[in-house]
Amino acid sequence: MAAGFAVAAMLAPFSAQAADWTDAFVGMRYGTTFREPSIPDNIAKTILQFQYVSGYKYGTNFFNTDVLLSNRKDPAAGGGGGATDIYVVYRHVLSMSAVTGLPLAIGPVRDFGLTAGIDLQSKNDAFGSGSRSSLPRKFVAGPTVKFDVPGYLDFSVLFRTENNNNSIVGKNVTFQNSYGLELLWGIPFHLGVPAKFKGFADLIGPKGKDGFGVQTKQEFMLETALMFDVGSLYGKKDSLYVGVGYQYWHNKFGVPPGVGTKASVVQLNLEYHL
Repeated sequence: MAAGFAVAAMLAPFSAQAADWTDAFVGMRYGTTFREPSIPDNIAKTILQFQYVSGYKYGTNFFNTDVLLSNRKDPAAGGGGGATDIYVVYRHVLSMSAVTGLPLAIGPVRDFGLTAGIDLQSKNDAFGSGSRSSLPRKFVAGPTVKFDVPGYLDFSVLFRTENNNNSIVGKNVTFQNSYGLELLWGIPFHLGVPAKFKGFADLIGPKGKDGFGVQTKQEFMLETALMFDVGSLYGKKDSLYVGVGYQYWHNKFGVPPGVGTKASVVQLNLEYHL
């Protein structure tokens, strides 16, 4: 974790710069076939989202909060309805061409970067209902390749640390350090109206034993969406997007294949840009 604080400290002076551009939206996603480890049934979830992205002289900042509201198939601790899960992601990407002042574009590559960030999570189910001082948290850092495409296409190789709390066994867990391969994209196109194909894919390496003493496995997650700028139909371009998304999650949270560890979810997506 000391390495994480070192990188974060290095990036902090850059990320404090005034933004040259920003984009923020509030959104909603809905699907009925989400899964959770050890739960045998499909779970319906409504996901409320706030996302903020900005760019400045030396790079970009990305902040996203998802509030996932489950139905009763994924119960809150103590009953009373479905669980609420809050997941926060922050990423900062430092542009190497901007920092060095050198033209680093080569072939299909637009630029190289250095990415660092943190994930935080809080869920009020039986697994995560324990001490708030031991919320799940993940730190990532590593190099990024930014490809020269319309929009963006970024590939990162990340060093990952993770801490968690297992309230079922009353144990805080510090996982082994692992690797992550991350692909992030947002490609604009036109199909009757302006549209975009967006998403991310994460491949995360095994991270040792979990709180139950089970050896974790390689994890893969895909989240993607095809979004249409319906706001442009009434003169409000880039304001309201509606589309269809898809999530695939294999070995969710690194849990070995079993009940609830694989999800395949078609989602309805909505974004209103502020």
